Amino acid sequence: MGVNHRIIVVHQTLIERHKMTLPKSLTVQIGDTVLLIGKDRKPFVRTVRQGRVIQTHLGEIVFDQLIGLRYGEKFYTGNGQFMYILQPTLEDVLTQFQRRTQIIYPKDLGYILLKLGLQQGMSVIEAGTGSGAMAAALALMVGDEGHVYSYERHASRLQAALDNLKMIGLDERVTFTLRDISEGFEQKEVHAVFLDVPNPYDYLDVARAALRGGGILGAIVPTANQVIDLLTALYQGPWFMIQAEELILRSWKTAPARVRPDEQMFGHTGILVFARAIHKEVVPEISS
Repeated sequence: MGVNHRIIVVHQTLIERHKMTLPKSLTVQIGDTVLLIGKDRKPFVRTVRQGRVIQTHLGEIVFDQLIGLRYGEKFYTGNGQFMYILQPTLEDVLTQFQRRTQIIYPKDLGYILLKLGLQQGMSVIEAGTGSGAMAAALALMVGDEGHVYSYERHASRLQAALDNLKMIGLDERVTFTLRDISEGFEQKEVHAVFLDVPNPYDYLDVARAALRGGGILGAIVPTANQVIDLLTALYQGPWFMIQAEELILRSWKTAPARVRPDEQMFGHTGILVFARAIHKEVVPEISS
């Protein structure tokens, strides 16, 4: 066995060891990925394995003692501190991803899924795989009957994203392609395309070539300059129902005696742009 092959075997073994299986029963089972959280709300997302023990700031947690507990039940650490065991949400799981790039914030992620109009069985392309957070969310939306096609030009990012998707068991719903998208997408007639790249306006032609008529284009960019360039290009091409939006999120303190807005908030993270693909005739210029 060569050195490279041994590295691959060890790498795959580590992925399997850390694989997350979202709970399906009412009680904690071996192999479940769970959320452990105490009164300070510091979360721990871990997979239940026999013999596993972890040390936390609230004390030692023995996983054998968690098996069979009801989700939502209280348990105590070795220091006598109480914690609750809960089913993790997608947001909780995404925090465990290996990150080589900044992931799209949850406040934007959920809205993007809604605006792309995705349902079970649909096909969608994303460009700019990053850490795979968007690919994971898209894969959950399209289900086993649909598919996600994710393009990335950096091999290290693509491998990290693949590992992350394997960890949560969604890798079979996603096809990863290492390619500069200026070369075009392999798929045609997809339901939606999402561009998470610095210059989405340069790739509108390849996005339109992949979309079916009426399909939805989405993009996220951080600056006004990029939005202006993108909107200008969209209005000149086969696109309709063009929108640019920004989401601002502010949480509130929930103690009944002092309910009020938090001092800090999630402000600007990116500007979201959406458009519908149409069949637009290009009228040739008449030479004089």
